[in-house]
Amino acid sequence: MPVEAPPNRPAKIPAKIEDVARAAGVSIMSVSRVMRGVEGVSPAKRTEIRRIARKLGYTPSSVAGSLAAANSTLIGISIPTLFEAVFAEILDGMRGIFNKAGLQAIVETTDYVESFEEKWVQRMIAWHPAGVILSGVFHSKTTEERLRNSGIPTLEIWDYTDTPIDMCIGVDHFSAGYEMGLHLVRLGYRHPAYVGVKLNKDPRAEDRVAGLSKAFAEVGSRIHANSRLADTASFEGGMKGTIDILNNTAPTPDVICFLNDHMAFGGTMECERRGLSVPDDIGIVGFNGLNINEVLSKRITTSVTPRTLMGATAARMLVARIYGARTEEKIRMPVEIFDGDTTKDRMKTRDSNT
Repeated sequence: MPVEAPPNRPAKIPAKIEDVARAAGVSIMSVSRVMRGVEGVSPAKRTEIRRIARKLGYTPSSVAGSLAAANSTLIGISIPTLFEAVFAEILDGMRGIFNKAGLQAIVETTDYVESFEEKWVQRMIAWHPAGVILSGVFHSKTTEERLRNSGIPTLEIWDYTDTPIDMCIGVDHFSAGYEMGLHLVRLGYRHPAYVGVKLNKDPRAEDRVAGLSKAFAEVGSRIHANSRLADTASFEGGMKGTIDILNNTAPTPDVICFLNDHMAFGGTMECERRGLSVPDDIGIVGFNGLNINEVLSKRITTSVTPRTLMGATAARMLVARIYGARTEEKIRMPVEIFDGDTTKDRMKTRDSNT
């Protein structure tokens, strides 16, 4: 079947890779793979793409081609920060998989700022990486459009959505907050407070707070105090937020929920410094099931997320996509509640006192 040149193109203007992809009915990435001699396209389709490229007069730029060849093993990874154990463990899960596949990762941080991520994505696309990984599912429209149009395999991690840019693997943070809220309600807590980083800095944390709020609203309660003094989710931030809650909230909350386990530990230390018994006087709840919990004499009640497994699974998904193999597009990872030593069944206490 003869291949016609795209309409409305002056003959003197060279064909573009987009023209070849359109005529062959494949993605730009597939054409790029064929032109670079990279695996992932069937022999029959490879022959067809080359025939169409010759017919249209498409010639890859020597500069772009050399850049693409140099970076065909590059994986660009964007994370919000290097100062949270969550992302370090996710990266650790990825590392071995990428090494075995002969891929090299380059990591950049965005500090949860969409415009930083947008500029980084623009640079990545110009470098022609084999794949891109973004943290979370909240991005600017420009970022999403650029990645969809680039044909570069893209994976969103740590958060879950039914409509990813390309692929995603993560946890449903709203559901995680809601399930912990239900757990606390069953234990008899009714006057919760929350300590986290500055409002709207971390959209996933805000989803968890929304889920927590929903669970308490179902029993006619609400989050009675909400402290956002911290820039980072650190021990010190948890301590400062707890000071703010305890100094400015009356009556004292019966449980304080924290953005993560590190902040929860800082909050526990402040409560005990003030002579408050945890969990008899006040409950403490974290998030993520971080390794600090393994060495504490009083283990924190928390939601455990499979971070290293998530990273390894994400890497396998991306490698499969890069090499043209079938892979799942969306994976929702489980979150388990660990009922630690910093909460108690207040319903039993009430029953024993009646």
